[in-house]
Amino acid sequence: MKEVPILTYQKEDIIAKARELKDALQKTEAVEFYRAAEAKINTNQKVAAKVGDIKKLQKEAVNLEHYQKFGAVKKTENDIDALTAEIDHLPIVQEFRRSQEEANDLLQSITREISDKVTSELQK
Repeated sequence: MKEVPILTYQKEDIIAKARELKDALQKTEAVEFYRAAEAKINTNQKVAAKVGDIKKLQKEAVNLEHYQKFGAVKKTENDIDALTAEIDHLPIVQEFRRSQEEANDLLQSITREISDKVTSELQK
């Protein structure tokens, strides 16, 4: 029977490999596309203005709630929902969300693969 050598790794070795994986991930098409879409969104004036409006309305809702003006709170929340829907329907936001989903799918796939491999090795 052939003896299998036992490999041991130090914490530093594992961290170094994780950094290598992170660097490789950052160079994938999915992550590069996500970063480009994120940069577009961050510099888009239309999105920034609507997000600013939402933040103002959120503060207003908190104040109204504090003064127990619940009818006004409900109207403000509806206004927030309407602005959020407007943002969600912008092509630039839809592109960003698609890129985010692709990057997340890639990360989940890698995480599953690592988890499966580690579990398999631990069970040997």
